[in-house]
Amino acid sequence: MVWGPAEFTGLPPRWLIGEGLFAGVLGSGLIVGAGVFGAWSGESAFAAGEVGLACALGLVLHLLLVRAGRAMVGIVAVLAVGLALHTPQAAAGVVLTARGQERSVVVTSVRASGEASGARGRYFCSVEGRDGAPSTARIWRGCTRSVRPGDSLALVYDPKGLVPPRGVEGATSIVDALRSLAGWVVGLVVACVTAVVRSFRLLDRPVASGSAHPGGRGATHQGRP
Repeated sequence: MVWGPAEFTGLPPRWLIGEGLFAGVLGSGLIVGAGVFGAWSGESAFAAGEVGLACALGLVLHLLLVRAGRAMVGIVAVLAVGLALHTPQAAAGVVLTARGQERSVVVTSVRASGEASGARGRYFCSVEGRDGAPSTARIWRGCTRSVRPGDSLALVYDPKGLVPPRGVEGATSIVDALRSLAGWVVGLVVACVTAVVRSFRLLDRPVASGSAHPGGRGATHQGRP
């Protein structure tokens, strides 16, 4: 009930590992894909991560249907929700990397975040256009302790205005823009594989002839219907 029965000896059946990989890769792909689609198209439900959270819920429901261990379902839920919440920021980076345009802006003020101390921490720059046009953007990429009002910063913005602008410093390719999600995706896939593999029950799905359950008996193996 907690971690899953995992009623097999030796290595788990390959089809079971494949099923876990399929669930993890499909689930994480849908979560990230929904976020990127939302940032690219401006669809609010996708861009805000609501559809990604729905995909995360669908993945959790799948594991409940295969009766995975409750602890594993909880771990998958945390990782899936974390991925869904972090995707919008990375998706905005994908849009700016793919179709963003650069322009130079002038720093009007610099403010340190509450966590900034000494040379460390994050600094936020308020900026305006070269022509004096005000901007509501507050930039932290490229905004450092050494930046002063009147300095110039390079800004990348979306011509369609669907995602907020940001400093040029950072991702230079779509892969770089999505790199921050790699840990969440890998963790989610591994957790899904583990959850599905440990959900194996002899009473529901007997193993292949020649494989022995913990009591030593062999049985025939069938996949899920």
